[in-house]
Amino acid sequence: MSSGSKTCLITGVGPGTGAALAERFAAGGYRVAMLARSAERLAGLEARIEGAQGFVCDVADSEALAGTYAEVTAAMGAPDMVIHNAVRGTRGDYLAVDPADLERNFQINVMALLHLARLAVPAMVARGGGVVLATGNTAAYRGKAHFAAFAPTKAAQRILIETIARKSGPDGIHAALIAIDAVIDVPWTREAFADKSDDFFSKPGDIAEVCWQVAHQPRSAWCSEVMIRPFGETW
Repeated sequence: MSSGSKTCLITGVGPGTGAALAERFAAGGYRVAMLARSAERLAGLEARIEGAQGFVCDVADSEALAGTYAEVTAAMGAPDMVIHNAVRGTRGDYLAVDPADLERNFQINVMALLHLARLAVPAMVARGGGVVLATGNTAAYRGKAHFAAFAPTKAAQRILIETIARKSGPDGIHAALIAIDAVIDVPWTREAFADKSDDFFSKPGDIAEVCWQVAHQPRSAWCSEVMIRPFGETW
C-alpha cells in the first residue's frame, strides 16, 4: 500500500508505541489522526510531528468514537489505514479481579476495534483496499493466572482481527495482529526494571517500523499475525 496523500488513524497515542507509530507513518507521508484521551499529550505531539493531528477520544465510548471518526474524515479524509493501539490491562486472578475491569478492558481492547473496523472498512473496500492493524501481546495466546481481566480480551482481539481478515481480505483489506512479546521501553518500565540492560527492552521506534513493514506488504505475501520480541527474550 503506497502512502501518497493517505490517512492513517491511530488509537492509544501515548508516549511509547503510539507516538512512535504516529512519527513513523507521518514520516512515510501519511496524514496521521492521533486518538487519545489526553488533550495535553496530543498537543505536544502535534507540535513535533508534522502532518499529525490530535483528536481527544475515549475509544471505550462507541458514540464518541463514531463522532471522532466523523471529525477525522472531515478534517483529513477517510482513513486508508487504522491501527488500534489503545489498550487497557489490569492484573488479578479470576477470584480477586473486579468483573468491571474485564468489561472495561473488553470495551477498549475489543469493542473499539470492532467499531473502528465497521466504520472504516466499507469505505476502504469501495476505494479498492486498506489496512487494519492491532497491536497485541502474548496474553492473546495464554491465560496466566493473574491476567484474568486482560488475557481474555487480547485473545478475543486476536480472533476478531482474524475474522476481519477472512471476511474482507478478498476485498483488499489487509487485517493483521502485531503481537509484542516484550517489555516496551518507556519511562515507567525503565523504573520498574531498573536492573535490566537496554537489550531487555523493545524500542517503540522498532515496533513502529515492524508495523510499517506489515502495513506495506505486497498482496501476494500478507501476514495476518506477526510476533516480535527482543533477541534476548526468554520464550
